[in-house]
Amino acid sequence: MRIGVFGGTFDPIHKTHLDVARAAIEQASLDRVLFVVAGNPPHKHNATFASAEDRFALVQAAVVSEPRMEASRIEIDRPGPSFTADTLEALKALCPGSTLSLIIGMDALVDLPRWRAPQRILDLARILVVPRPGKWRIPDEVNGHYDVLSFASSDVSSTEIRRRIAAGESVDALLPPAVLRYIEDRGIYNACVPGAQGDCSDAS
Repeated sequence: MRIGVFGGTFDPIHKTHLDVARAAIEQASLDRVLFVVAGNPPHKHNATFASAEDRFALVQAAVVSEPRMEASRIEIDRPGPSFTADTLEALKALCPGSTLSLIIGMDALVDLPRWRAPQRILDLARILVVPRPGKWRIPDEVNGHYDVLSFASSDVSSTEIRRRIAAGESVDALLPPAVLRYIEDRGIYNACVPGAQGDCSDAS
């Protein structure tokens, strides 16, 4: 079993996330992609805006018609900060014999040597990199451990989606319909006020 591991806060998940997963499935011949919803991400200085349970439900809604994609709550259910190395180890134990591919952006690849236990990450998973605009200096430590996906860069972000929702602007083109319905039904992100407590730009 070839499994893609796509982690994030997904606050909220949007269509570009799904497009990245499709590209990884096709180009790396993955059997499935796990969207690992972060519970307590150590690199976030500010809390995520939506709760972990709501963010997990949003991912479930997004992948309900995608048979090769699945929402994972492995980090939500684990106490304490969610470190990628620990998640990959746990997935290896749950899926013995599987090959793991970690899906991250080019910016994250450049920063990976500063993550907790970077060598353990590289030993546990092949890295699939989503390109980003600009020139990047790739650290020597990750050379030979990654492949770059063919994927057109996008400026869509969860931060911008939260801002638009708070401002009453349309996000129909950016979100899967089931995700949009869940957000509207729960009133998630409606209370974001730029510059105030709960500012939608605090999380991603």
